[in-house]
Amino acid sequence: MTTHDDQNRPMTARPSAGLRGRMQVPGDKSISHRAVMLGALAIGETTISGLLEAGDVLRTVHAMAALGARLERHRDGAWHITGCGVGGFVEPPGPIDFGNSGTGVRLAAGLVATTPVKVIFTGDESLSRRPMGRVIEPLEQFGAAIATAPGGRLPMRVTGAAHPVPVTWELPVPSAQVKSALLLAGLNAPGETTVIEPVPTRDHTEKMLRAFGAGIEEERTPEGRRITLRGHKELSPCDLTVPGDPSSAAFPLAAALICPNSEVTVKGMLLNPTRTGLIETLHEMGADITIANPRASGGEIVGDVTARTSALRGVTVPAARAPAMIDEYPILAVLAAFAEGVTRMEGLAELRVKESDRIAATAAGLAACGVEVKTGDDWMEVTGRGGEVRGGGPIATHLDHRIAMSFLVLGLAAEEPVTVDDGAVIATSFPQFAERMRALGADIEPTEEAREG
Repeated sequence: MTTHDDQNRPMTARPSAGLRGRMQVPGDKSISHRAVMLGALAIGETTISGLLEAGDVLRTVHAMAALGARLERHRDGAWHITGCGVGGFVEPPGPIDFGNSGTGVRLAAGLVATTPVKVIFTGDESLSRRPMGRVIEPLEQFGAAIATAPGGRLPMRVTGAAHPVPVTWELPVPSAQVKSALLLAGLNAPGETTVIEPVPTRDHTEKMLRAFGAGIEEERTPEGRRITLRGHKELSPCDLTVPGDPSSAAFPLAAALICPNSEVTVKGMLLNPTRTGLIETLHEMGADITIANPRASGGEIVGDVTARTSALRGVTVPAARAPAMIDEYPILAVLAAFAEGVTRMEGLAELRVKESDRIAATAAGLAACGVEVKTGDDWMEVTGRGGEVRGGGPIATHLDHRIAMSFLVLGLAAEEPVTVDDGAVIATSFPQFAERMRALGADIEPTEEAREG
């Protein structure tokens, strides 16, 4: 469990060597959200083991309870969910607060868009700055009425369609969240709902819909990947085990690559091809990363991934790879700072509307640590320092958990300690981050000011 100190702010990482050990990272966040939501729709009891019990997913748990599902955590750590049936959600007694979870609120909007209920979605300061327009427009095609604050932002009121119609929608930009929201909406619409994605994105929703018995088909066409879902089909409950989150695993693996004399293994990490763009990029950079014991778990492939201290070189990461590693660019930029030469990352427009403007936040943090970085609307270029990064700069996290963890990793291999202004935000996805990194030998602690406070 996370200690109280780990929730204080700020938090400091100091130069560390010899990170060694095996660790388990929390369950995958994307899969956890979807498992809870589909369990809440299925007829019968779904059992989920390994669910990520962090802020974002627990918001989804509370949301599904507010909509009428029954969710219980048993002593063995497994969650048991008794669903309402497709179209069976009830109107919640008040607004549903999704905290910092963009995935949760966008997918939940899809769930209720074709159910005749009225729901108000709210969020924290960070989520309330994130635009919802790209999910609102297609959901309104089903017949939902959606109103937001100025700029298409939260709070958002969704009045679900009493008589929804099926939709065919081509994604203008790659987005697993928008695709998933549309497929979830299609569950309670008659006929066939079709989503066309010119660039494939993570396919957890499709895999999980199939596991719950939904009528879903996929085909490759000249226009892209075409996903068709047949509506008005009840879902069957499942017994699921959530694999380790590759986005969380990226941090201990990255630390092992840049800290001297290090070797770290992450057990049971998700190896879905739509999520392994970082591993592919790191191999191109010369990283010593190996995968052992690949196996099936919960309809996904998992394996044990080991990273060892490596001399990295700069590369160009093509835009086509962005959907397979969109959450890992901040930690990749940190690794690029320790590489030899220039690393250029393209196709990053999505990062402008994450928990923070991640391009701006990453660039500012690197500059504060003495690293040369250039940015554009959808690209970032980091000039590596061949392993000699000054560090030292105070880092503004902007309420973004991945910015916080990325720069704490930088501090482990820099010449000077690095302090982030908020350790509490890490609980959004990886509550045990500091504790588990310390078990490997990392020097990550709340600052004295945080302890005294």
